[in-house]
Amino acid sequence: MSVVLACDLGGSSFRAALIDAEGQVLAEHAIAGPVLSDHLDRSEISAHAWWALLLEAVGRIALNTPEAFAEIAGIAICGVTRTQVFLCADGGEIRPALTWKDARSEGAAGRLRAKLGSHPEAGRINAFHPLARLAWLAEEETTSFAGLASVLEPKDYLNFRLTGRQASDPVSMARLIACAQADEAGSALAALGLAATIIPPILAPCDEVGPVGPGLPAPFDRLAGVPVFCACNDTWTAVAGLGALRPGYAYNISGTTEVLGVLGPEQAEAEGLITVDWGGIWHLGGPSQNGADTANWLVSLLDPAGTGEGVAARLEALLAGRRHPQPLLFLPYLQGERVPYWNPNLRGAFLGLGRQHGATDMAFAVLEGVACLNRIVLERAEAALGTTVGEIRFGGGAAANPAWAQIKADLCGRPVVVGGAKEPGLLGAAIIAWTGLGRFASIVEAQDALVRVARRYEPDPERRAAYDALFAIFRRAEDALAPISADLAGLARNPGPLVVARAADAVAVTTAR
Repeated sequence: MSVVLACDLGGSSFRAALIDAEGQVLAEHAIAGPVLSDHLDRSEISAHAWWALLLEAVGRIALNTPEAFAEIAGIAICGVTRTQVFLCADGGEIRPALTWKDARSEGAAGRLRAKLGSHPEAGRINAFHPLARLAWLAEEETTSFAGLASVLEPKDYLNFRLTGRQASDPVSMARLIACAQADEAGSALAALGLAATIIPPILAPCDEVGPVGPGLPAPFDRLAGVPVFCACNDTWTAVAGLGALRPGYAYNISGTTEVLGVLGPEQAEAEGLITVDWGGIWHLGGPSQNGADTANWLVSLLDPAGTGEGVAARLEALLAGRRHPQPLLFLPYLQGERVPYWNPNLRGAFLGLGRQHGATDMAFAVLEGVACLNRIVLERAEAALGTTVGEIRFGGGAAANPAWAQIKADLCGRPVVVGGAKEPGLLGAAIIAWTGLGRFASIVEAQDALVRVARRYEPDPERRAAYDALFAIFRRAEDALAPISADLAGLARNPGPLVVARAADAVAVTTAR
């Protein structure tokens, strides 16, 4: 029986699975990592670390299920986006990749916007935009910039290592493709002295990049000749794995970060949201910096030593406690924010704390704060499209938490439907591979055949008024605290006497003893 190898390079883990043509997972292995080099607004990693994870995860599957591994008919890899791999002419990595969290290009983004003037892409330039990252590289690392030959997304780099061919897809490269388009003053790429050749050839997600090449390390030495499909970023792929890659659907993927979007038949624009042509379906929405990882942060903060249970069980225990009548409010901007604000200087906050509030109140506030952000994105997208979606397909680690799914349904006022696949990104990658192999005529046909629904959560009408009031307060709090966030972020860049003084105090105490 043939299987496909589906891989998902996430922000905090790498997963690989063997999946048959009925959508059944025959083998799966996950590895934590990669470990990012993060400090203040810097976030980077060598792309070779992703290659090492791919070899390790797939090697474990080959070891544990050799017979199924021998039946691999195709490979598809999805991965995190808004992350750039910089390669020189011989395909080597010039410098570590800049991840989705890196915000060092904020200043360069402002200068670039002014330089681009009326170019259609100018209004989208921010610290997380790939062209802003390239502008930063030109300003800060001139040698690296001079040697730049191509820019890849993480999954494209892995495909390149497997096949020897550089390629990407129109969704993952949408912003750089837009930068290559010229107006009266020329292209946005040309404004940095770059040619469109830094963008690799563009393929559809189900197109074959090439076969696995010979002479690769184990276990891929056993897969030479197996076709590798281009695939897409992890969001697009997971949406397919949820069965929502079609007009009139909304999706919400909550993993390391949170992604929410609405799909429609026509192009529309909304403030702070990403509009991308997903192959005849228009996407409106995009990724935030905060999601299930925000809940992980809270659990680790309240219980740093742990109790031997996983994060999910510890969060369930917190939510099972008694809640105070006066809710807390939480702004979930622990790492700045992308959609819908594109502001790396936003910071999180708990509001309304009283002496009788406890861990349960904080846990509910975190879940509700992320759901409030979901509602902002949903409302902006629906207003721009002029339509209301019938349901939100929900996937990712947070989808296993019934309380969070219900909170999202109640706050957004839409049914939340949890997909049957534990890892929709893996199922979506399998959908790509099987469609590319010709098993299904289209992605839509593959979704209909392989995607199953696990649970459905209807909005509770009794909570509507209370959540509307909480949401209104949330919006007021955002407006009020954004300037304070900027001031605090400024202090972090110039720590001065606060940090130095406390360090001196510690030395003085030690000396006195």
